[in-house]
Amino acid sequence: MAAWRLRLVPTDTSIDFFRLQWITFGISVVAVVGSLLLWAVVGLNYGIDFQGGTSIRTESTQAVNVEAYRGALGSIGLNDVTITEVFDPSFRADQHVALVRISPIEGAEAVTPEVILAVEDALRAIDPAITFPSVESVGPKVSQELILTALLSVAAAAAGILVYVWLRFEWQFAVGAVAALIHDVVVTVGIFIVFQIKFDLTIVAALLTILGYSINDTVVIFDRLRENLIKYKATPLRDLMNLSANETLSRTIMTAGTTLIALIVLVIFGGDVIRPFIFAMIVGVILGTYSTLYVAKNIVLMLGVKRDWSRPTDDGPKGTQFGKAGV
Repeated sequence: MAAWRLRLVPTDTSIDFFRLQWITFGISVVAVVGSLLLWAVVGLNYGIDFQGGTSIRTESTQAVNVEAYRGALGSIGLNDVTITEVFDPSFRADQHVALVRISPIEGAEAVTPEVILAVEDALRAIDPAITFPSVESVGPKVSQELILTALLSVAAAAAGILVYVWLRFEWQFAVGAVAALIHDVVVTVGIFIVFQIKFDLTIVAALLTILGYSINDTVVIFDRLRENLIKYKATPLRDLMNLSANETLSRTIMTAGTTLIALIVLVIFGGDVIRPFIFAMIVGVILGTYSTLYVAKNIVLMLGVKRDWSRPTDDGPKGTQFGKAGV
């Protein structure tokens, strides 16, 4: 008797991923442009890593009273203070956590130890049970360097992927793959702006991880497309792209599905410290799967791929010698 296997996708699917080609591509363009506009107008909610200042994590058996905290700190003469209560299902019933973010006084490199001690004393005066599990400080100059380094790291990763895909396939594939990566990163950042989720170095790490995940999914489909280009020389490029996407659809859904299961478990039980990182990963996995199917392939179809190097092509611009059939 044949072994029973779970199938999330039928063996032979014939989904036309280009049926709403211009609608899906238009939505992607609007999402990218909208995210860039939000970044320019609203801006990210930078964490201490990028903004500079000090973040004090408080913990107490008494409920957090944000107004009382703010009143206690009002007489210290701080530049800018943000107090946020932290909620987490893993906390005990009597565990109440808050984050107190303090920007340095203008002209100062960082919040001084004396100011931090004064903040702790002021909060302890209204809540004797309060403790301070962690204090993190970053100077403005360091934070500006970190922003530049973060941007360079993402750009370097995208450039490396561009070169790899170009050498592995053809330049049209490289352009499509990198456009999909840019789409994933920019839209993820836009979602962080909409919800004003704290953006720090851990989120940059998530974005770099998203680049790796997304390009892996894209390369699998591109590799199958290259095989089909050699196998079906007379079939239109659009039909071959649909065939390749359908042939790898089961793998795409299984990979995204199992990854999301692990991430959802982490976002529920992992605690508040890693939750923004996991949220970025969840968004990235969903966007990466979408962009592989609806962004990267659309761009390759628009650019065209040279099928027969012995004669001119009707599919579009020439490719490179690295993508020659049979190599």
